[in-house]
Amino acid sequence: MTSAEKIEQLEKEIKEKQKITEHEIREYPVSVIVDKFINGLETDEAELYIPDYQREFIWSQEQQSKFIESLFLNLPIPYLFVADTNDNDDGRIEIVDGSQRIRTLVSFLTNELELCGLKKIPSANGLRYGDLPKSRQLRFNRKTLRMIELTEQADEEARREIFARLNTGGTKLNDIETQFGSSNEPFYQFIRELVRDTTGKDGLFRQLCPISKTRESRREYEELLRRFFAYANDYQNFNHRVDEFLEGYAKNANHDENKDRQEFETMLNYIEATFGELGFRKTPSSKSVPRIRFEA
Repeated sequence: MTSAEKIEQLEKEIKEKQKITEHEIREYPVSVIVDKFINGLETDEAELYIPDYQREFIWSQEQQSKFIESLFLNLPIPYLFVADTNDNDDGRIEIVDGSQRIRTLVSFLTNELELCGLKKIPSANGLRYGDLPKSRQLRFNRKTLRMIELTEQADEEARREIFARLNTGGTKLNDIETQFGSSNEPFYQFIRELVRDTTGKDGLFRQLCPISKTRESRREYEELLRRFFAYANDYQNFNHRVDEFLEGYAKNANHDENKDRQEFETMLNYIEATFGELGFRKTPSSKSVPRIRFEA
């Protein structure tokens, strides 16, 4: 195939595939979305339905609660993806991506969901939809979500492909990346500065505790420091959930930055004096220090 023929084939394939991803933007109130899902559910005639390739309802009570809290706070909600399947020409809409959010709305409006674990609106914890005053219920019902609705040109293969791409296209943020992205706690600002000061080209922390570039790019040094201070200063309150323990320490502990910095530098100096260039490594040829070895 010549270069010109390849380009011609490329354009043909793009245009053919674009047809099946033609879409329209729609916006519906919460109450309408729930009605479209519930009405006809028992007889499998609901206008909005979940296909067999979708996951079961796996969101925890706390995950559901945080989604409801986001709606209360008018935080931006990602688009829902749906598709006019054209099956039997019945006009029904298949959920391509967003079933966890839609089922959470159904659970809340039908009084099944009791809110819990909320930190921005803690007074809502323990409440159900029916406990809200009528005015708040009406305002919640009017909140809108946007949908990208694929036209009937999108066949089942295309819908499955879109679902797969939406759910596997990225790398999930780890806990420390999430905290640095969402928290303005002074402790995290302190950690950032300490990492910068001790992991530069000639930084002692980097020399004693080398890690891979991939781990470093995902804030592994910040995570090691967070664990160091939490375990060193507050290990008595460890509650068998590392994530909750670390987050709680960052938010609730009283930090003396000068004392913490001196404590960390003293520890590094001790490691250097005791183990020399080996540092935290198991062997001189080790390229990266595992987290568990640093903790030990």
